[in-house]
Amino acid sequence: MFANIPTALTWTRIVLIPVFVVVYYLPDAWLSPPAKNWTSMTVFSVAAITDWLDGYLARRLGVVSAFGAFLDPVADKLMVAAALIMLVWLDRAEVYLAMIIIGREIAISALREWMAQLGQAKSVAVAFVGKVKTVAQMTAIIALLLHEPLIPGIPTPLIGTVALWIAAILTLWSMVHYLKLAAPHFSESSAPSAASDAPAPPDRAGVGEV
Repeated sequence: MFANIPTALTWTRIVLIPVFVVVYYLPDAWLSPPAKNWTSMTVFSVAAITDWLDGYLARRLGVVSAFGAFLDPVADKLMVAAALIMLVWLDRAEVYLAMIIIGREIAISALREWMAQLGQAKSVAVAFVGKVKTVAQMTAIIALLLHEPLIPGIPTPLIGTVALWIAAILTLWSMVHYLKLAAPHFSESSAPSAASDAPAPPDRAGVGEV
């Protein structure tokens, strides 16, 4: 499981998830509220950096693996879901915004898995709108975890709230985008079972490696 550096970084991201959550449960005598904010934000930021770094190293070192391709998005979704739930608990994020973002992640993950089984994984590859959504999402979480003054004259919570709204809107937009891409293949799932006896098309041969 730790056969290469990118996979090890992905596991590190998973290990860091409970760390930035547990920080807020420490007694104030051990860590003041502002210190908790800075510590949690820093740990989450490090985890977010490993998200970019493991993908970069996997491509640069040529060690892309099926397990790593599976684990990386799982780690991302766990990290984002844990952070959003914590922000709702801290009363720094609206529960419906968190539900929209988390629900979309689950739905699109299921859609990609289903499309991969059809040999059409590339049809729902990450689009530009999805990348912008991720940037807004990470900006929102980092700002809302910090919650301390950073830019003079601009409240950090305001930056986080605006970014979270942008992320939620782009979340819905990107979900519609992916559903439209997958729509032409919906009929394939209702094909007669007898079709399973026919030879598989060439592009299904490497489904497990997509």
